[in-house]
Amino acid sequence: MPKIVILGVFVADTAYRAERQPKMGETILGRSFVLGPGGKGSNQSVAAARAGGDVHFISRLGRDAFADIARATWAAAGVTPVITEDPESYAGAAYIFIEDATGNNAIIISPGAAARISAADIEAQTALISGASVFITQLEQPMPAALRALQIARAGGATTILNPAPAAPLTDEMLALCDYVTPNESETEALTGLPVTTLPEAEAAADALMERGVGTAIITLGEKGALLRSRRETLHIPAFSAGPVVETTGAGDAFNGGFAVALAEGRDPVEAVRFGCATASISVTRAGTAPSMPSRAEIDALLARG
Repeated sequence: MPKIVILGVFVADTAYRAERQPKMGETILGRSFVLGPGGKGSNQSVAAARAGGDVHFISRLGRDAFADIARATWAAAGVTPVITEDPESYAGAAYIFIEDATGNNAIIISPGAAARISAADIEAQTALISGASVFITQLEQPMPAALRALQIARAGGATTILNPAPAAPLTDEMLALCDYVTPNESETEALTGLPVTTLPEAEAAADALMERGVGTAIITLGEKGALLRSRRETLHIPAFSAGPVVETTGAGDAFNGGFAVALAEGRDPVEAVRFGCATASISVTRAGTAPSMPSRAEIDALLARG
């Protein structure tokens, strides 16, 4: 089975659901609280493994109760962890506010030990990364580590995916290492300085990314699906209807995990985006991030329904 290698962060999600966020100095009552596994890289690993991928996840953890949650999550999903233990730090955590009426979210992340992932950590995994069919990273760990990993993956012949989240300034050198970038609308605006409120605007922003060296830009559009724009084709792939939206947290991670699996299986980019959209469309019908990731059988069933 083709290997998918993902570099990223685990954090424990502390998710608070309420009508609104409190103002500074204000205390309000919430509707619910859930503690669970999160972090973009970890979520993408779980999504890809549950979608049928052979997934190896590179990260760094402390030795604490949140690290125990991480390892249990990966074992249940079938993710192979490639972890450096860091007893001088802690496993990360995230504050997630969920708006009760819409399921929309706002997030603060403290990555803990994963903030200490270094280029040397990446060099130690050169053989693993070089042997990948598909490699993914995001921007929650330090930028030098992400850059070095993309360099190794590109040299080894892997298909490279950068999910540029959270948004941060990126060099042309880094973007040129990416076969695919998968920002959402706000991340695309931050990267390009261009508005992304319509499909034509999204196409113009995608062109700006490709002018900087990106192979193909895939802009995720929430409930509107995703835009794929390459030098050969432009296509808007709509989202699927999988049921009422409960929570959008983790939808982008679901997309990236599903997209990576489809590419690793040899599907063309359009079919891979459809597979990613189906994965994300199911995830938003459930609460949580990693716990919301669908099985391969569920994804295939939704795709079959169209």
